[in-house]
Amino acid sequence: MADPFDAFLLLSFGGPEGPDDVMPFLHNVTRGRGVPQERLEEVAEHYERSGGVSPINARNRELLAALRADLRAHDIELPVYWGNRNWHPYVAEAVRAMRDDGVRRALVLTTSATGGYSSCRQYREDMAQARMVAGDGAPELVKLRHFFDHPGFVAANVDGARAALQSLPASERDGARLVFTAHSVPVTMNDSSGTAFLPAGGLYERQQHETARLVATLLRGPGAEFDLVWQSRSGPAGVPWLEPDVNDHLRALAGRGVTAVVVCPTGFVADHVEVLWDLDTEARATAAELGMHFARASAANAHPAFVAAIRELILEQLRGEAPRTVGSLGVCGFQCPQYCCPPPARHPA
Repeated sequence: MADPFDAFLLLSFGGPEGPDDVMPFLHNVTRGRGVPQERLEEVAEHYERSGGVSPINARNRELLAALRADLRAHDIELPVYWGNRNWHPYVAEAVRAMRDDGVRRALVLTTSATGGYSSCRQYREDMAQARMVAGDGAPELVKLRHFFDHPGFVAANVDGARAALQSLPASERDGARLVFTAHSVPVTMNDSSGTAFLPAGGLYERQQHETARLVATLLRGPGAEFDLVWQSRSGPAGVPWLEPDVNDHLRALAGRGVTAVVVCPTGFVADHVEVLWDLDTEARATAAELGMHFARASAANAHPAFVAAIRELILEQLRGEAPRTVGSLGVCGFQCPQYCCPPPARHPA
C-alpha cells in the first residue's frame, strides 16, 4: 500500500511581481519557442499597465486562502504549498521547502483544467525537474486529474457567464451569443495531445469544447448554441495555431447581424493578464468598433464551487472517493501514459 499523502501543492504558471521582473519572466516563458523580441516587448507593455505585477499572483493567493479555510472546515489536515513554473516562488523552491518540512508524499493541483502538452505534460516535467533540484529526500508528487468537466469547475463558470449575461441590456440578453475562449496552441501540439489513447489526437480542443458545452447547456438548456474560439497566440508567424482568434470571430458575428456577445474564458482558471488584456482590452475594443454589446464572464478564480471541487479532487486520492464528472469524455489525467501529449517541435529563437 502506498504511503499516505501529507501535503498539497498548488502548481501554477507564475507571473512578475514588479517592473524589473517582466522581461526576465517573459524570457522564461518563451525560452526555445522562437518568439521575436518585438513580440516580447509588446507583451511587456500589457504587464506595465498594471505596474509590472501579474494578476495571477493575487488570484492564486486568494485561491490558497480559500482552500486552506475549506480544508480546515472539513477536517482535512494537509499543509498547503505554492510553486510556479516561470517565476518565484518556483516549484523547485516549494518542493525543497516540503522536503525540509518532512513532507514525503504530496498531491498537486495545476492551474490548467485540461490535457495537452503545456497544460498537463509540461507541468509533469516541471514536477520531475523540481524533485531533481531538491535532491535527496524530495517528496513524491502526484498530480490530480483534469477538472475541465468537474461539476464544481463548471458551476463556477456558469455563475460567471450568468452574471455577465445579466450585465447586458435586457433587450440584448436572449439574443446574445455565447463565445468561449481558451489559449490557442500550435495545431501540431493540439493534434498530438492525447495520442497515447485517442487515435485522432486533439484532446486539448475536445476538452475545451466539452467545458464550453457544459456551461452553455446549464446556462441555456440542452442544444444551446455557442462558439469556441482562441486567444493569446504567440510564436513564429509561419506556424499554424488554433483558430479563429476571438477578434476575428467577433467581426464574423457582426457580419451575421449579432449585436451582443458574452465572452467566457473557460480555458483559464483565473482572471490573469491574458484575460484582462486580450478580452477586457482588445476584444472589448473590437466589439465597440463593431457597435456590439460586450460582456466578459469571470473565470473560476476562488469561487466556492471551484474550491469545493479541489477538495473533492483531493478526497479522490486521500479516501478513494469516486470521481465526479458531468461530461461525456470520461475521466482523464489519473495516470497519463508516458507518450501522451508529447512536447512539440521547438523552433530556434
